[in-house]
Amino acid sequence: MPATWIVLLVLALAVTGYVLGRSRALKSAGGDSRNLHSLPRYYGAHVLLMTLVPALGALALWVILQPLIVDNAISAGLPDSAIPEASTRGLVMSDVRRVADGLDLAVSEGTISAEDAASLRPEFNNIRDRLGEVGVALGSDVSAPVLKAAQEYRRASSTASLLMTITVLAIALLGFGYALSRTNGEFRARNVVESGIKALLVAAASIAILTTLGIVLSLIFNTLEFFKLYPAWDFFFGTTWSPSFGGGSELGILPLLWGTFYISLIALAVAVPIGLFSAVYLSEYAPRRIRSIAKPLLEVLAGIPTIVYGLFALLTVGPLLLKVFGDGGLDWMQAGTAVMTAGLVMGIMLIPFVSSLSDDIINAVPQAMRDGSYGLGATKSETVRQVILPAALPGIVGAILLAASRAIGETMIVVLGAGAAARLSMNPFDAMTTVTAKIVSQLTGDADFASPEALVAFALGMTLFVITLGLNVFALYIVRKYREQYE
Repeated sequence: MPATWIVLLVLALAVTGYVLGRSRALKSAGGDSRNLHSLPRYYGAHVLLMTLVPALGALALWVILQPLIVDNAISAGLPDSAIPEASTRGLVMSDVRRVADGLDLAVSEGTISAEDAASLRPEFNNIRDRLGEVGVALGSDVSAPVLKAAQEYRRASSTASLLMTITVLAIALLGFGYALSRTNGEFRARNVVESGIKALLVAAASIAILTTLGIVLSLIFNTLEFFKLYPAWDFFFGTTWSPSFGGGSELGILPLLWGTFYISLIALAVAVPIGLFSAVYLSEYAPRRIRSIAKPLLEVLAGIPTIVYGLFALLTVGPLLLKVFGDGGLDWMQAGTAVMTAGLVMGIMLIPFVSSLSDDIINAVPQAMRDGSYGLGATKSETVRQVILPAALPGIVGAILLAASRAIGETMIVVLGAGAAARLSMNPFDAMTTVTAKIVSQLTGDADFASPEALVAFALGMTLFVITLGLNVFALYIVRKYREQYE
């Protein structure tokens, strides 16, 4: 049974448990809820949680572990003769999974019966062509060991799915029956439900923390592998970025960092003044009607995909700048892709982040502070400069930090608007690139994942992570310093 149907069945059972638990509690109290320890809804919620949470937890765990266990079992059964000299067991298992998925698709579309899929033989059936008919492309003919492993893979997956259905539904029924049997007027349902909800909140927070930890550990381990193959000194202080998957690469990060910071600086120079000034106008000067129209229109920019901004940079801003600063103008610019192109477009993209957050924090400043300033004879502009902005400084710094983080991590605008040249140059009309753009380029293609040219992407990501973390810590220090002075 598909996992979706299992979830729906468990949900239906949980809702039924809620209704029965609530009615059973009221019945045990003679219909008077005042005789119950907890409100009736807590008894229903207790049955619902006991039915839903263990079953869905078991389902999630099963869905995660089943492919790993089946893969390991089938991989262990592959004979060494089934692995070509130029291949690995992992690549052969990829073919096994592809053939198994193709057989499943062919059976679901009716081109092959389930019995035929289990009894196909490569010497009598053209497996490659038959799978190609259902849209599964294979690079070579299917060997007998691969086909046999794919058939075993299908059988093992089918058996595991059946066991998953039985196990999850059994857990749901056991939880349902256990919770319902405990439902009576003396049962402290509210305490149990609140403890269960607290445990769920802790689990959700733990997942977020563990995910972050997993990402960081992945970056660290792969970065250490990279530094075993390439000198750390040359990486951090090298001024040339010239990867070559054939060997002899120069992987200095300085040109990439310079391009990242240069483009981000131009973007912030555009976004921060415009965003902050628009926030001050909308919150302090604009009539209510204009604010109700202008603020949503400004925030529409935040919903535009970055690929659209990238195309805007490539097709509109770049050619426009080239007309002014190129051959027909000041002759400073050689092509439409340049730091200035990407910086201007990225700055436009960041305006809503700065404006919206700054506007919210300015509106959160108590009206009493404004009234006190006006009472002391200050004008509106003096109140904004000397009272409102200092009070809103922590939020404004947070908005600028968010914009800076977004600028540093942006990829598509840089790829389409700034070019791909890694160079150290002060000319904003030169083409440059950033760390994120090179992370993408180094991990795409058919390169050996264990080569330094591929592993350098993790070192770049780790460096970017450390820089962003440092910016966050510095921003927190600045915020606390100014907040203490204000208070």
